Amino acid sequence: MKSSNIIYHQASVTRQRRNKLNNHRSIVLWFTGLSGSGKSTLAHALEEKLFQMGCKTFVLDGDNVRHGLNSNLDFSETGRTENIRRISEVSKLMLESGLIVMTAFISPINIDRIEARKLISNDDFIEIYCKASLETCETRDVKGLYKRARAGEIKNYTGIDSPYEVPKNPELIIDTDNQSLEESVFTIFNFLELNGIIN
Repeated sequence: MKSSNIIYHQASVTRQRRNKLNNHRSIVLWFTGLSGSGKSTLAHALEEKLFQMGCKTFVLDGDNVRHGLNSNLDFSETGRTENIRRISEVSKLMLESGLIVMTAFISPINIDRIEARKLISNDDFIEIYCKASLETCETRDVKGLYKRARAGEIKNYTGIDSPYEVPKNPELIIDTDNQSLEESVFTIFNFLELNGIIN
C-alpha cells in the first residue's frame, strides 16, 4: 500500500533531454526464452556493439540481479512474478535515465511480460523472443541445471516441471537454434536502426 504522503518529483533534466544528449532514444529490450536460449549472450554481444558506437547501455541479467536486488526471492510462481515486477520498475527508471536497457530473464509467464510492457509503455518495450528447442538448451547447459532438474534435485525448473509460455506477439523472434550470434546481433541492430532508436 502506497503512502499518501509521497509526491512524485518532476526533474528539470528530462528523458527527452538525455536522449538528445546521448544521440539515441532510450528503450527497453526485453529478452525472453528458456535457460540456454542465448538471452544473456545475445544481450551482452549487442551491448558491446552499441557501446562501441557511443550508446549509453546497460544489461540487467537474471543471475546477477538475483545476487543483490532480488536475493530474497525464491523461484515459486509468486517469487518469479515479484522478480519480474522489480526488474520492470528498475528498467523503467533506467529508461528515464536515457539508457538502452537490455533485460535477460527467462520471464516464463505471459501475464508478467504483459504487465512489464504496460508499466514501461508499449512504445518503449521491445520483446525479443530467443527461440531455441529444449534439446538445444540442454546441450548448452554449462551449469548442469537441466540435468539436476531432470534428476529431481531442482524443483519448478522452467522447461522441465514448470512451463514456459511462448510470447504471442513479440516484436522480434531470434532463432538461436539456427542463427549465429553475429546474425542475431545484426537482426536486432537493424531493427533498432529501422525504428529510429539509433542513428
